[in-house]
Parts: sequence; structure tokens; C-alpha cells
Amino acid sequence: MELRHFRYFCAVADWRGFNRAAKALHVSQSAISEQILDLEREIGSQFLNRSQHRVSLTPAGEIFLEEARRVLADASRAVDRARRSARGEIGTL
Repeated sequence: MELRHFRYFCAVADWRGFNRAAKALHVSQSAISEQILDLEREIGSQFLNRSQHRVSLTPAGEIFLEEARRVLADASRAVDRARRSARGEIGTL
């Protein structure tokens, strides 16, 4: 599992569709679809109810979305702290 899986899943959930998420992320719709299917297979649970015109979250998808957002926020915070440390903005004396 990679952070990309989390980003793509959150985008599909937020945009309620693969096409809109793909446009927002500047990637192909098929790439997002493949990554979400890989994620669902890896976890062993379906996260999205798919129809021709709409995507909605399953109960497992609702839970995963909450945790995925937390993981992405933690990763972003880790990168920010590492960069600030490298610039000498944080640390100990």
C-alpha cells in the first residue's frame, strides 16, 4: 500500500466520481480506477459503490476514508517537520 492509494481514494470520495477525481489529480481515470481496485483487493473489502453516474462509499469505505485522511495528514506533517528541521527551524539546543 502506498500513499498514492490513499490520495486517490480520498479524491474519489471527495469528488464522488472517478472522472472528476482524475481531473483534479491530473491523472487518467483508468489509473485511479486501477489503484482503487488494487487497494480494495489488498484490504479485502469494497470501499465504493459504483454506478454509471455516481460513486458512494460503503460502510467500510466511510471508515477507511477517515483513517486515510489521518494518514495523509500525518505524512504531510512528517515531511513538513523534516524540512523545517533541515533548515534549522526546529530542533534542540
